[in-house]
Amino acid sequence: MSSSAKHFVTGRLKAIGMEINGPAPWSPQVHNERLWARLLRDGTLGLGESYMDGWWDAEALDEFLFRLVSSNIQDAFPKDLAVMWSLAKGRLLNLQRLRVTEVGEKHYDIGNDLYAAMLDSRMIYSCGYWQDAADLEAAQEAKLDLICRKLGLAPGMHILDIGSGWGGFLKFAAERYGVSGLGVTVSKEQAALANERSRGLPVETRLLDYQALDGQFDRIVSIGMFEHVGYKNYRAYFEKAARLLKPDGLFLLHTIGGNLSTTHGDPWSEKYIFPNGMLPSVTQIGRALEGHFIMEDWHNFGADYDRTLLAWRDNFDAAWPALQGEKYDERFRRMWRYYLSSFAAMFRARKINLWQVVLSPNGVAGGYRSIR
Repeated sequence: MSSSAKHFVTGRLKAIGMEINGPAPWSPQVHNERLWARLLRDGTLGLGESYMDGWWDAEALDEFLFRLVSSNIQDAFPKDLAVMWSLAKGRLLNLQRLRVTEVGEKHYDIGNDLYAAMLDSRMIYSCGYWQDAADLEAAQEAKLDLICRKLGLAPGMHILDIGSGWGGFLKFAAERYGVSGLGVTVSKEQAALANERSRGLPVETRLLDYQALDGQFDRIVSIGMFEHVGYKNYRAYFEKAARLLKPDGLFLLHTIGGNLSTTHGDPWSEKYIFPNGMLPSVTQIGRALEGHFIMEDWHNFGADYDRTLLAWRDNFDAAWPALQGEKYDERFRRMWRYYLSSFAAMFRARKINLWQVVLSPNGVAGGYRSIR
């Protein structure tokens, strides 16, 4: 099995110009010959886990993964059990509602020290807007201001942030645009730090599932949360948002999206990074919002996420000597670098995108002016 697996896998890699143990910085350096059978058996889950276990390395990890993803090499491999299991769970269960707080507990609560070291000073954990920015801090501020301008924020407005993270957007909007606001998150660590950092401002972050919300808001924003909603709940998500938004309001949805409609996530990412996560497609979003909102604007700047993720990885690498220890061990370091590098590769290959969608309940009178 081992020799035949090696022949199959290395043959596919050779066909896309990938040299095993070659001199190029993206060439994989293999340390364990059991890798080949593991890749055939476990697919993308096996690729990520074997990297975490130190079975292979690549100096330019993101470029190696980009070359794999952009070649569509996975189409040459048989469907593995991890993918089949992920597909079955997605079809049979609704884990996003059965385990509402799981992603908060397993991802966002792992340590504010980690995120503070990796992110910008406002701890914005979503794609920066690099159009005129030279560094991560400027890119994140540009993104926050872009959202405020797209929503037409003005003093006195009351806004809702669904999935508000560490409160960076609400704090920015209150300071720069004079609004008040409410944020909700399923992460207790995010909620606590968000309220601490925004003390003295007319904003509040609650540890609350978005479906438990009530009230009426002038504007709604959701930045990097829709990826946790799940395809079975897209319709209910927009129904809830429509009930919460005033008739003359605007709703901006900022989400990663995929080119194809799917009903499950990637097995490695589901297991180690984002439990029960999955990416919506244009079709799925369109069907879910039909009858509730009018689409005013759809902006794709997914290529900017590649640069954002690499900036986070640089920050993580620089902070690692201070972070490493009992809480974050070497296997965690490899897992986290693989996470940031693999997502960067996917955005670089344009397999996934970053969308900002502006929605209105009844259409903006006279038309909405797109802002870039």
